[in-house]
Amino acid sequence: MRAIIKAAEWTLGPETAEGAPKEPMYEAECTSCGEQSGCTEGERLPAEVWALKHTGSNPAHRTFRAVITSFWRVSPVEGNPYRELEAP
Repeated sequence: MRAIIKAAEWTLGPETAEGAPKEPMYEAECTSCGEQSGCTEGERLPAEVWALKHTGSNPAHRTFRAVITSFWRVSPVEGNPYRELEAP
């Protein structure tokens, strides 16, 4: 894969748009059966407890995928020609 990187000033930070989650979202998924814990914002304990209970009910299901989701936004800084086109 080739990439061309040109110098431009940008910042990378958390997504702050209205309605965007303020904290990471946590979820566990059983790799044996695909069942999922459900997503919680800002608190990983419910996904961890779900995984432990799932194994308790299904002793052969012992591995899980931890899914942690956060949202980022790339924004042009002052002087970047794309600043005037910045999305809300």
